[in-house]
Amino acid sequence: MGPGERRAVIDPATPLVRFLEALDRAGIRYLIGGSVASGVHGIFRATADVDMVADIERSQIASLVRLLGPDFYADADAIAEALRRGRAFNVIHFASTAKFDIFPLSPDPYQQSQFARRQIAEVDLGGEEKLRLPVATAEDTLLMKLVWYRAGGEVSERQWNDVRGIVAVQGVRLDRAYLNKWAPYLNLADLLAAVLTAEIV
Repeated sequence: MGPGERRAVIDPATPLVRFLEALDRAGIRYLIGGSVASGVHGIFRATADVDMVADIERSQIASLVRLLGPDFYADADAIAEALRRGRAFNVIHFASTAKFDIFPLSPDPYQQSQFARRQIAEVDLGGEEKLRLPVATAEDTLLMKLVWYRAGGEVSERQWNDVRGIVAVQGVRLDRAYLNKWAPYLNLADLLAAVLTAEIV
């Protein structure tokens, strides 16, 4: 960057808005989870990545890549391979380096339940306006945070603090019958009991 030049300032919400517009135009349904969702239902913390579940078919890949255009890294072959394997893939906005981790919707009963329960919520990403976006419910966000906490060896303070934040903010509004239904299925019954009874601090 030469003398007198200024780097353009990108509204932090812009990459997400542009990405979601492409998903909408491609006819791909989605929900936002991860730390964005835990910030909606619990305590906000800044995050560089956005975790999403998308109901995407192979036939929609080419359209999505075309709609994203040159401003995003989106590799059609890598996406197709991820869908074949049932694994996540990444989309990156070049100018901001914002990263979107996309988990293809699977036929797993819990994943189907989580997706069906998504709800519209106001999301504050630090931009000029709040965004109204489909996010995972408080219960599903809590359960998925526990899934990642356990998968990471139960050492991530960030994941655990996100879980505690949801419980602290939501309190009695949490649907405990729903949590108790799915926690054993996800092998999380012990962790759920611990966080709900504050046995782990």
